[in-house]
Amino acid sequence: MAGSSESSPGNRERIHATRVFRRVLRLAERQWGVIADWQLATCGVTTSAISRWVASGRLQRIYPRVYAVGHRALCTEGQLLAAVLYAGPRAALSHASAAHWWELLPHLPEITAVTSPRQRRSLENVRVHRAERLDRVMHKGLPVTSVARTLLDFASVAPLENVRKAVREADFGQRLDLAAIDAVTGVGRPGSAKLRRALALHRPEYARAKSDLEVLFLDLCRRDRLPFPEVNVAVGPYTVDALWRDERLIVEVDGGDGHASYGQMQRDRERDLYLRRTGHSVLRYSWWQVTRRPPVVAADLRRELRQRGC
Repeated sequence: MAGSSESSPGNRERIHATRVFRRVLRLAERQWGVIADWQLATCGVTTSAISRWVASGRLQRIYPRVYAVGHRALCTEGQLLAAVLYAGPRAALSHASAAHWWELLPHLPEITAVTSPRQRRSLENVRVHRAERLDRVMHKGLPVTSVARTLLDFASVAPLENVRKAVREADFGQRLDLAAIDAVTGVGRPGSAKLRRALALHRPEYARAKSDLEVLFLDLCRRDRLPFPEVNVAVGPYTVDALWRDERLIVEVDGGDGHASYGQMQRDRERDLYLRRTGHSVLRYSWWQVTRRPPVVAADLRRELRQRGC
């Protein structure tokens, strides 16, 4: 009678429900624990079953029509994917959120930006943008707009200086594709003019800068039309901030914290002594000098370059 027991209507329903839930679990495991209602339907879960599972705690509501399976403790990937799923099929991370995911921005924004071909209202911590055509790729397990489209979207909402930094990071990560940017920019496309401006201001040297002060120093060189140096290159055992190789001139820019201790000052002096022995002249400028007295710094640097034949 085991066969007749298993074939009874009640057992068949329980077996079917178990199989359906296993399908849901397998999908949720691939998605950092989150799932959308349209995915549940694909797994065979009915609307009434979703309601029962929510009531029993099997599903935890994250956003309208988006759930965590079993618990609400989601990792960053799960939180981001939940926002994408809320925006619907074929949606993707975009704008500043995509820029962070591509490692063009250091911090993840508090409000997740997504773009969808569907109309969706924004939520308190999810900003939904709409685009009929979406340049969507997978990166580190999440659907995200391409780098070119990400830079364009970011330029439509961010200050120019932040866009310049994102362009610099894209170049540093070897993700700056000018042909792809040409394909997504154009008249009437928000962000195009600002992104073009950021690209015009960008130079490869910016991609090698390791600190904000080094970027500010390069800005000073650009504004005062000084020849651009090589940035963060090796001279003997040391990596120098800026080098004019033919003129054998080195500039070190000193931040307020890393060069303040007695021990660090001694190491800097030993470094300068070595560099001078190799025939280089070494100039040092502080954060205060670069940010508060840039004309004086520019004049001092121009004078030194001229003395060395530049």
